[in-house]
Amino acid sequence: QVQLVESGGGLVQAGGSLRLSCAASGRGISNYALGWFRQAPGKGREFVAATNWNSVLTYYADSVKGRFTVSRDNAKNTVYLQMNSLKPEDTAVYYCVADSLMTKVRAITPSYWGPGTQVTVSS
Repeated sequence: QVQLVESGGGLVQAGGSLRLSCAASGRGISNYALGWFRQAPGKGREFVAATNWNSVLTYYADSVKGRFTVSRDNAKNTVYLQMNSLKPEDTAVYYCVADSLMTKVRAITPSYWGPGTQVTVSS
């Protein structure tokens, strides 16, 4: 069983930065694809970014390319989301996700989800 716990959310002004962290645990977690989704009020869940097990492959939603960076530290079983140049439309609950298959992570069907952390960007 995989467990994911996010941290680092909060309130920030537009143009600011935040770094989210997700502590992952479970057998074989270092071989899993890890990523991030978000859900804004009144909207569905949206893919944000993902990385494969060795960080060679990374994927981003068009809306965050050039502003967000996903990375992982397998020694710490942690995945990060560095968010720069934040906009009010980035306001959402951000979820850490994991799956053995990258295709499932990118298709909004990963097997494992964290409880989420709130990010609020004020204008």
